[in-house]
Amino acid sequence: MTAGGFGPDSGHSIGVAGAGIGRRAVARFIDWIIAGIVGAILFWVLGRVADLPGWISILPGAGFGFLYFVLFEVATGSTPGKKVLGLHVNGAGGADRPTVKESAMRNAYMLLNLIPWIGSILWFFAAIGIAVTVGASSTNQGWHDNFAGGTRVIKR
Repeated sequence: MTAGGFGPDSGHSIGVAGAGIGRRAVARFIDWIIAGIVGAILFWVLGRVADLPGWISILPGAGFGFLYFVLFEVATGSTPGKKVLGLHVNGAGGADRPTVKESAMRNAYMLLNLIPWIGSILWFFAAIGIAVTVGASSTNQGWHDNFAGGTRVIKR
């Protein structure tokens, strides 16, 4: 066994269970509520204080969700929603937390919402793909985890 509890051949934690889609979905829902409230406040402040047109002031709010997930995952390994449900994001190779690059890659699909009109549709299909691949994976890793080099959400 190597540092971090990973087997030398598997690249996966030994004795650490990957988090299933149900817990991950509830954690994501909690995080969306938090990020949505903060994003709405940003939208309102930018619209009022900076007197920007609505379509410009919504861009930081839409990108805030992405930054929310990346900053929490990199800083602590868990977003508030994941922390409530006892979940943690390990970096590729079993690191305690993902790097900025790994977290940005695993959450990049969220930026699809910045594309006018079709972005929400693309995001929806990406999210469905994540749910299907997490559910079908023996290690509970979605395509976004694999895209990020092998990040993994575990139960702590």
